[in-house]
Amino acid sequence: MTANRRVVVTGGGTAGHVIPAFPVIDRLLENDIQVSFIGSTSGFEEQLLRGYTVDFHGIKTGKLRRYLSLENLTDAFRVLLGIWQAFRILRRLKPAVVFSKGGYVAFPVVFAAWLNRIPVVAHESDLTPGLANRLSMPFVKSLCLTFSDSQVKGRRILVTGTAVRPALLRGDEKKGREWLGVLSNDPILVVVGGSLGAARINAVIRQALPELLDRYFIVHVVGDGNIDGNLENPNYRQFEFVSDQWGDVLAAASMVISRAGANALYELLALRKLNILIPLSMKSSRGDQIENAQMAERRGWSFVLPEENLSKEALVQSVDFVQRDTDYWHDNLSTFEVRDSTTLITDELMRAGRRKRFWFMEVD
Repeated sequence: MTANRRVVVTGGGTAGHVIPAFPVIDRLLENDIQVSFIGSTSGFEEQLLRGYTVDFHGIKTGKLRRYLSLENLTDAFRVLLGIWQAFRILRRLKPAVVFSKGGYVAFPVVFAAWLNRIPVVAHESDLTPGLANRLSMPFVKSLCLTFSDSQVKGRRILVTGTAVRPALLRGDEKKGREWLGVLSNDPILVVVGGSLGAARINAVIRQALPELLDRYFIVHVVGDGNIDGNLENPNYRQFEFVSDQWGDVLAAASMVISRAGANALYELLALRKLNILIPLSMKSSRGDQIENAQMAERRGWSFVLPEENLSKEALVQSVDFVQRDTDYWHDNLSTFEVRDSTTLITDELMRAGRRKRFWFMEVD
């Protein structure tokens, strides 16, 4: 790291482009490195960073679309304005390196860093990069990948995995059962719909409750405003979100039903959890969740239930199928390599930060 012990972190648009950077930010702060975050002026990323001793800088951003829209014209001007704002912020902060977690907020910052001759280390969670990371690729020095199956190419590629919050890795099954009020030894089925498309999974799991509640205590994370007060059962708990206790809840889970976002998938694999993936369909996404799920299915790490086939009967059959041979799934999950992702990513930031003498820096 250079004499200017500062790293700028960027990413946003969704929580998935911000929260996985938290363990890296924590590690940097522990090593007395100043951290600044550049996000959007919407306040979304700033809200997620509440409680961190990180100075936040907002820039104008435009959504990067893959389809024709009149809004592309106005958003193009917002992107240009964002590049100019990011350029001035970076010129003032003079960081040793920029860490990009992706999302449409990241591209103006990455490009501005390139203009300022500041090295960029980016992280791609999915098997194929999103549009922001694809646009950023020519201006990135190092690219960290979550999965070795990724076909992404670049100047310097490292398979680091995704930095997992320590609280998840330290989850306690006993504490999870106590917090949920599970007094018996019943297996716990955790269902997470995610922020996109939660309604479909919520509806189907509720239809399947009569068949599943005889065998499982069900923890259902339904999303904001989706709790159904008419469904009361001592073995069925609904939560809009679970925050501080999430690690303990996952530790107590016998099986998890989830979308197939890369961050959620990596956490399930790192925790060796039996899982059923219901990836978002092409109607609702660019297909990244389908690719993630197919990869996990090929490796025998996950059972995949396509959204097009989702029904009460298919869901119950999927749960029964996985439960029928838990040894098979646990053996496969044991082959997943859990990396010390936080250390690998932080080390790469340190390497990139001392790689070259810049006109505004002194090298240790």
